[in-house]
Amino acid sequence: MQKNEVLTLTCSRLGSELEGICNHEGMTVFVAGALPGETVEVQVLKVHPTYAFAKLRQVLVPSPDRQQPPCPVYDKCGGCSGQHMLYEATLEAKRMQVFDCFTRIGGLNISQNDVPPVLGADNPWHCRNKTALPVGGTPQQPQLGFYRRRSHQIVPIEDCPVTMGSLAPVIKAVTQWMKSAHVKPYNEENGSGLLRHVILRSSRSGESMVLMVATKAELPKTDLLIQLLKDNVPGFCALHLSVNKARNNVILGKDSQCLYGAGAIYETLLGLRFEIAPLSFFQVNPPQTERLYQCAIDLARLKPDDIVVDAYAGAGTIALCMARTAKKVVGIEIVPQAVEAAKRNAEAGGITNAEFHTAAVEDLLPVLVKDGLRPDVIMLDPPRKGVEIQVVEAVLKARPRRVVYVSCHVPTQARDIKLLCEGGYRFEACQPVDMFCWAGGVENVAVLTRNGGD
Repeated sequence: MQKNEVLTLTCSRLGSELEGICNHEGMTVFVAGALPGETVEVQVLKVHPTYAFAKLRQVLVPSPDRQQPPCPVYDKCGGCSGQHMLYEATLEAKRMQVFDCFTRIGGLNISQNDVPPVLGADNPWHCRNKTALPVGGTPQQPQLGFYRRRSHQIVPIEDCPVTMGSLAPVIKAVTQWMKSAHVKPYNEENGSGLLRHVILRSSRSGESMVLMVATKAELPKTDLLIQLLKDNVPGFCALHLSVNKARNNVILGKDSQCLYGAGAIYETLLGLRFEIAPLSFFQVNPPQTERLYQCAIDLARLKPDDIVVDAYAGAGTIALCMARTAKKVVGIEIVPQAVEAAKRNAEAGGITNAEFHTAAVEDLLPVLVKDGLRPDVIMLDPPRKGVEIQVVEAVLKARPRRVVYVSCHVPTQARDIKLLCEGGYRFEACQPVDMFCWAGGVENVAVLTRNGGD
């Protein structure tokens, strides 16, 4: 196989980013846009010893699951990877992704029937409550959009059909302000420029918060920016600024300052009201978050006398939902702003049996267990990298009756489940939830029970 070679291939399945996977003379070929069962003509882009990447030139025999992407920049933007297929097809691909990771990485002896259908969204459009737009171009011609797939080249957009809030008016207002105030976009190559990202956070009640990420603590003509946002953006109630001077791919700075309006917006989940601060983690799809948390609560099988540890607690969303059933919940979270938000959320909800600690889980959980904490249920909801080995060891030492593991990255979840099973636990059940509609990722809840436990 050579670069630029044109091949006719048959797609057999989909990968973790909903890309087509083909085979040519024993070599795996990844083809974005190809669907299982299709015969496609491709052009080879890059060749490795055992696999290759190819570009889809044309579909010779289409799949019945193929559809016309509704988004006008779908073929360029890297934000979504599944709009060329029916929504139901994306759900099945994600189910198989969970099965593949659990058997191949986790070493679990399960059948496909042990992974239930993915809980899909009632409406997979206008569902994301957080959208981060990198900024490029020039002060005269600013560009706000998303990165092209596998690059940092910005694809300018006017709106996004997946965003829940009023994104188009935000883009319009910020673009007009940048031109008027001669705001220089950030340049990744040399570190120059002021404005790096514009982030919109929204709630189902209609509130909108705009967070500007810049290299300096002051923005020019702030009054003009505020007025443009007030005039154009429905529900606009807050403008915040986060300073990030580091030359890396991290979007947010370590803190933020309020330039206008409220310090946070609010969302209701399972009957509880939660604060969404500028830098706090909050699940991106509220209706699906309620399904996800209800699955986690159901699988935890909480009892009135249970003590629960919620590791990686964020703003306390799932901890406070569980506190209504359990005797006590202990939340651990490394971000101080999120912990303060969790405490305020508990107070607002009248919940007195939840406590929150500011610390890295891998540092604090082993100490708590060493000091005698023996939770009945441990909830793990880590970032994409999964849990640290110190956390696994602490869980095994604590010997909770059940471990509920929520993950947005199934490969690391499967890796960690394997370690827990080797330490005396067994996989009982899982439930995938489609949190990221039209994208490749899937949120998955898995529950483990202790051998000899309930």
